[in-house]
Amino acid sequence: MASIKPLGDRVLLKVLETEEKTVSGILIPDTAKEKTQRAEVIDIGDSDEIKVKKGDMVIHDKYAGTPIKDNGKDYLIVESKDVIAVII
Repeated sequence: MASIKPLGDRVLLKVLETEEKTVSGILIPDTAKEKTQRAEVIDIGDSDEIKVKKGDMVIHDKYAGTPIKDNGKDYLIVESKDVIAVII
């Protein structure tokens, strides 16, 4: 669990890893990987405007947010408006 608590209308997301090789088995270098837009909601701020909850799998705007590392894990803090869909 992250030791970071987002404030206001912000959401803490855990970035989901992308596949590192193609279906045919070709490895993809980090420089050629598409930036992922899928994430898991780890925590939410205290605003009533936030429409997601902890544990939701979401899609966020591609270049939104502030990336951070905590205990060796990658997280992203975004405004709630940058979360564009919940994956059902």
